[in-house]
Order: sequence, then C-alpha cells, then structure tokens
Amino acid sequence: MSELIRFGVSLEKELLTRFDRHIRRERYPSRSEAIEDLIRKELIQKDWIEGKDVAGVVSFVFNHHKRDLVSHLTDIQHGFHALIVSSQHIHLDHDNCMEIVTARGSSKKIKKLSEMIRSHKGVKDCHVTLTTTSRQPAED
Repeated sequence: MSELIRFGVSLEKELLTRFDRHIRRERYPSRSEAIEDLIRKELIQKDWIEGKDVAGVVSFVFNHHKRDLVSHLTDIQHGFHALIVSSQHIHLDHDNCMEIVTARGSSKKIKKLSEMIRSHKGVKDCHVTLTTTSRQPAED
C-alpha cells in the first residue's frame, strides 16, 4: 500500500461548507477521499491536454437508418484499431443505436477518434469520458 501523508488545508468557511454538502451528496466517506478524487480528476485533465496516455470511453448515439452511416462509423473504428480495446452496440429503439467504445492510448488520438465520429451527419450525440490508465505518472 502507498505511504499516506497528512497535510493541512486552509479554506474560507463558505467554501468548506459547500464542499461538505458536496461530500454528503456524493456519499464520500471522508473529506480525504473527496480531495483525492478532485486531485485525480485534475491530473487526468492535465494528461489529456498534454497528450499523454489515458483510458477513455467514447459513447455516441446515432440514427442507424442514415445511409452508409454504420459503415462509415465502423471504418473509423477500424482506423483506430490499435487504440480501441472494445466496443458495444446497443439498440435503443427502432431508429437509434448507441455505441460505447473503450480506448486506451494517446489522449490526442482518442480526441481525434471522437471528433471523426461526431462529425458525421446522423450522429446525434458524442461524449468522451476519461480516466487514468493506473500507471504511475512520470515526474512532472
């Protein structure tokens, strides 16, 4: 297990009150756990901006009746085969499908993948969610 280090933080009372409400709403067991999550999110965002390796999910909804769209989306994914870990196709209703594409690698490539998907007419929504690859970060 990693070594734990204790440190003090000074905050304005109102900010701490709001943070404590957030902690209760999100059901964190402690302030420490909530602060750890905030730090991780910030570092993942930094990795994304700097083009470092991350893990992520590209989820999108599209009209499967749109001519040639399914074929184009499949071709895009094949173009990123080294990045994509898995994908799942979900039938939402008669007209709409959802795909969830799990990827690991360069944040710039994951962003490019999502942009290529999003740009096609018939794609109604496209989001990227990032997380860590769980590798120890290099010294900044």
